[in-house]
Amino acid sequence: MPTPNPLKAALRRGDRQIGLWLSLSSPTATEMGARAGFDWVVVDMEHTTNSESETLTHLRAAVGGTAEPMIRVPWNDAVVIKRMLDAGARSLIVPYVQSVEEARRAVAATRYPPHGIRGFAGTTRANDYGRDKTYATTAHEEIFLAVQVESPEAAKLAGEIAAIDGIDGVFVGPNDLAANMGFVGQPTLPQVRDVIASVVAPIKAAGKAPGVLDFNITSAKGWFDAGFTWVAVGADSSLLNAGLNTLVAAFR
Repeated sequence: MPTPNPLKAALRRGDRQIGLWLSLSSPTATEMGARAGFDWVVVDMEHTTNSESETLTHLRAAVGGTAEPMIRVPWNDAVVIKRMLDAGARSLIVPYVQSVEEARRAVAATRYPPHGIRGFAGTTRANDYGRDKTYATTAHEEIFLAVQVESPEAAKLAGEIAAIDGIDGVFVGPNDLAANMGFVGQPTLPQVRDVIASVVAPIKAAGKAPGVLDFNITSAKGWFDAGFTWVAVGADSSLLNAGLNTLVAAFR
């Protein structure tokens, strides 16, 4: 049987879960972040140079930490999703999902036939190199699949997307949402924040977990108060950059 996914269980209970975004393509940063006390960490493949092989190294680096390692795949691509699942990932974020049909395609990529299109391989890291004989029939129980809504049009469909069987969470991407609203680089504008807040009720009504990203401590806490249950509250790259800038400023 697959090892229980603590993030999936916690979000089903409605527990608040704090996360860390990993953008440095550094397994050492992944190891540090996974052991720091976060509930989940995201290894980003969309906006980094992480390859599939490198991402496997990040999954291994996260072993032994408190955080559930999650992979943001670069696109809603069944081949990449299949390879990441075979590599042992069981929590995924699929970016820029614009419709119910696109969300269904993401689900299908995580399920074996007849419930999906995931190809079967008998000896992978996911099934303990063939030792877990139940994996093919039970893997879906511990896979956590989230899709990102990153446009105002997609945000309006958040409830319908969340209602799809196999979708566990819907995550708002504030920066792309702002860009698609005509406000590139301005995700904190009131009109953008209003759209972000609007997805909470329909996602929760579908029994799923709403998530968002905010690296400001005060406003990140505010999203939890607004009903979001999993929030990325920092990133390895921004934390390092802020620390470097602060250190230099102390001597200039």
